[in-house]
Amino acid sequence: MRQLQQGDVLLNQIKTLPKDAKQLKPKDKRYILADGEVTGHAHAIEALESVELYEVNDTLYLKVISPAPLIHEEHNTVNLPVGIYEVGRVVEIDPFEQEIRRVHD
Repeated sequence: MRQLQQGDVLLNQIKTLPKDAKQLKPKDKRYILADGEVTGHAHAIEALESVELYEVNDTLYLKVISPAPLIHEEHNTVNLPVGIYEVGRVVEIDPFEQEIRRVHD
């Protein structure tokens, strides 16, 4: 299985979509995988005909039908190959505080 990363967003390739996945509609003519908490920028896909975005229990799933670019104003573009991906976030572990925190872009 393949894993791709852009900043704090991780895409883990999976075999199939969960059965109860609900298809989402684009926002502002693009699919947003993650909003930037600090800068207001977003990890997004503008090639709407190339992908479908789904959600189950606050987890996003991306179905890439044909290769599509994942863009962000502060990161290099990641060219997404065909496949199904679970969208996750990078976390950091603080062993002193015994805490796991999501990394913020």
